[in-house]
Amino acid sequence: MGGGAYPQAPTGGYPGAGGYPAPGGYPAPGGYPGGFPGGQVPSQYPGGQVPFPNQPAAMTQGTQGTIQPASNFDAMRDAEILRKAMKGLGTDEQAIVDVVANRSNDQRQKIKAAFKTMCGKDLIKDLKSELSGNMEELILAMFMPSTYYDAWSLRNAMKGAGTQERVLIEILCTRTNQEIRDIVRCYESEFGRDLEKDIRSDTSGHFERLLVSMRQGNRDENLNVNHQMAQEDAQRLYQAGEGRLGTDESCFNMILATRSFPQLRATMEAYSRMANRDLLSSVSREFSGNVESGLKAILQCALNRSAFFAERLYCSMKGAGTDDSTLVRIVVTRSEIDLEQIKQMFTQMYQKTLSTMIASDTSGDYRKLLLAIVGQ
Repeated sequence: MGGGAYPQAPTGGYPGAGGYPAPGGYPAPGGYPGGFPGGQVPSQYPGGQVPFPNQPAAMTQGTQGTIQPASNFDAMRDAEILRKAMKGLGTDEQAIVDVVANRSNDQRQKIKAAFKTMCGKDLIKDLKSELSGNMEELILAMFMPSTYYDAWSLRNAMKGAGTQERVLIEILCTRTNQEIRDIVRCYESEFGRDLEKDIRSDTSGHFERLLVSMRQGNRDENLNVNHQMAQEDAQRLYQAGEGRLGTDESCFNMILATRSFPQLRATMEAYSRMANRDLLSSVSREFSGNVESGLKAILQCALNRSAFFAERLYCSMKGAGTDDSTLVRIVVTRSEIDLEQIKQMFTQMYQKTLSTMIASDTSGDYRKLLLAIVGQ
């Protein structure tokens, strides 16, 4: 297993805690038109439809995003282009798309600062007044620092009536330790709240315990696999589930929350050999609801993180209506990490390209910008 199978946070991409733009310019969580997220996606994975692929050897050689930093970058020039695009009657959306989709997140933060220096105005407020709906949500997401966007999405998922558990799972069960620690700090500095307290008050039971475990950002990240331990863990999981009446949930939580992703993959292989059934389907039989979805998300990330996100994207668009918030969140958050691999997996799993599906599910400038980010 090459060490590159698990994408690290892009170095230097995150401003230190406290270095975030004041959230004043961003809509308060929950402040997007149309609610957040849109159409409901069944919390079930299409388990029976597409076998969950293992990580092909070719894809473990490191991952890459679809957006690279622009080489001859000039923040002032870009800020000027955006100012002109929003000046006078109408808005030149194409000019905005061209800048936003071709600059890294770090560069977009510099454009925001340059705009304020040059115009004495807040770029985010100006964009909000010019745009609306999904296009506004996508552009604002692109201008949030990565860590802030994750923290903001978590806050949003727990604010007001009801909790969007899928968002909590998607972020807390898939990020690296460092990303989670950065999110926890940002959540506190930007929203003045304690993430763990919010999780505890918004969730309950075994699902709450799983998320609190994830929020610690303490998963083992050693890439070396201990096969003896994998064998023992597989045995323990079998005895905690299939091998007894009832389920010992704490055993699943302990192993799935602490072991490294490569270690979990080895455990899944050992389990299949021992139980003649794969661990994902055992989890489906032993658990239900949110805790089932959370445990499966962890196992799917261990098997193949790109496939996990490909499946989430597919679910956000299949059937009637589109869950635009999930579509936006995954495209934006993975655009500089592993969106290339997600696209490859998407084609492999669904026999159509991600851009084809986006093109038929979206329209207007929103479609243009999504396709510019995803690339062909």
